[in-house]
Amino acid sequence: MPESAAELALICDDPDAPTPQPWVHWLLYKFPVSTTSLPKGVPGKAFLKAPAGALQGKNSWGRHGYGGPAPPRGHGMHRYHFKLFALDSALDVPPGLERQSLQEAITGHVVAEGELVGTYQR
Repeated sequence: MPESAAELALICDDPDAPTPQPWVHWLLYKFPVSTTSLPKGVPGKAFLKAPAGALQGKNSWGRHGYGGPAPPRGHGMHRYHFKLFALDSALDVPPGLERQSLQEAITGHVVAEGELVGTYQR
């Protein structure tokens, strides 16, 4: 993690969803750069106790929290992109952001990023 990083943001989406935009499964932001793992069963709440200070945005279901893989039956393999962004400053944003607002907030503040892609089909 770059020494210049102040906090992290995570976007998880499915670009293979049969929707005009990738289906957002999770928005997690304002969490410490010292975070090395996430607790099991992160609650679907706007404000989190762990990781400390973390906020969650609204996924494509309109809820806070992680929505697991759920491609339509018979739609084939879907890719799930988990994109982690290290930011150079703390975001001054509320909980409940939608993807577009989170992306606008982090624009110009990303000092490093990584991506993990998983696949799933029913």
